[in-house]
This record gives sequence, structure tokens and C-alpha cells, in this order.
Amino acid sequence: MGESEPRERETETRGPGPEPGLRERKRRRMYQEVSDTAVRLFLERGFDAVPVAEVAAAAGISKPTLFRYFPAKEDLVLHRIADHEDEAARVAAGAPDPVDALRRHFLAGLERRDPVTGLNDHPQVLAFHTLLYGTPSLVARAYRHQERSEAALAEALGGDLDARLAAGQIIAVQRILALDNWRRIAAGEKVADVAPDAVRAAERAFGRLGAALTSG
Repeated sequence: MGESEPRERETETRGPGPEPGLRERKRRRMYQEVSDTAVRLFLERGFDAVPVAEVAAAAGISKPTLFRYFPAKEDLVLHRIADHEDEAARVAAGAPDPVDALRRHFLAGLERRDPVTGLNDHPQVLAFHTLLYGTPSLVARAYRHQERSEAALAEALGGDLDARLAAGQIIAVQRILALDNWRRIAAGEKVADVAPDAVRAAERAFGRLGAALTSG
């Protein structure tokens, strides 16, 4: 995607911290540029039709260098959502009511049309999600991403069995809500029409989740 196109990686909000050094900024830029090149080629011709060697050549690096940055071909695409991996854990950590904090965070994402909530109709966002959800190997790799998100959230919630059970349910709720939003918009519904239902669904899902976890 070009610089003017939305990226899921740019939607997160991090707290204040030290600016990365020059070497780290160069490393991040390399990751982003190679991923952007790969996603552009995959969107044009399909994930399975573009070999890794072609991505490397288009990015101006060797194939071994590419694999040092991205151990698997699927990681070239999943890099777009990598920054969201510990997002739920960061939101929940230290919150008096973690489920409510995550509910408010998800609702805020819906309001700003964060692509990770599925409530976004930008053509490039829809194309990216179609690529992701329509490629079996990417779906499988995304599941590993969700497992790591779940593990990080469970640790933030205390790390015991109850925390792991809660984390699994929370991550599942977020995934299902986002997928439902994307499917409706991909089918041709307008964001403005889907948004009220998306808010109600999120309120209902997180409300039930909070009640179930509290009663347990």
C-alpha cells in the first residue's frame, strides 16, 4: 500500500516512551517497506502466485535477507497487524475492570473506524482483509497471532487458569465481532448502516462476557 493508504499497524495508540534510535528506526522502516512491497504484489496477483524470490527482488534485497526479517512468507502479510498482538494485554493491564476497559477500547476503535474492528470500507483495507481471510495459510498464521495475543492477555490478567479462560473468551469476542463487521461491509453494506449494529453487538457481547466472568 502507498503512504496515503491506511495501515492497520498505524491504528494503535501507545503510551509515551523514548524515541527509538537510528538503527531501530532503520530496522522498522525495512520491515515496513518489505511488507508493503509484498502486500502490493499479493493484492495484484494473489498470495500463492507470487514467490518469495520475486518479493525480495522487488524490495531490492536478497532472499536470505528477506527470510532474516520474515521467517515465513505469511509473516510478510501478518506484519500489518503485528503491533496489535499485545494490544489487549496493554489495555487490560492494571485496569480495575479489564473487561470494561477492553469494551471501551473496542468501542473507541469502532468510532474511529479502526480497520482492526472490521468497521472500515476503504478499498485497500477491504482488499487486505479479503487477502487475509481468503488465503488458508494466512488464516492459519493469523491463528498463531491470536494465540500469542491470548497468552499475553492471560498473563496481564494474572496468568492462572481462570485468567487463561477469560483471555480466550475475550480474544474470541473481539475476533468474531470484527469478522462480522468485515463480512457485512465486504458484502456491500455501508459503514454508516453497519456501525449502529456493531456498537450494539459489542456492548451486548462484552456485557455478557463481563457478567459471565464475574459470576464465575
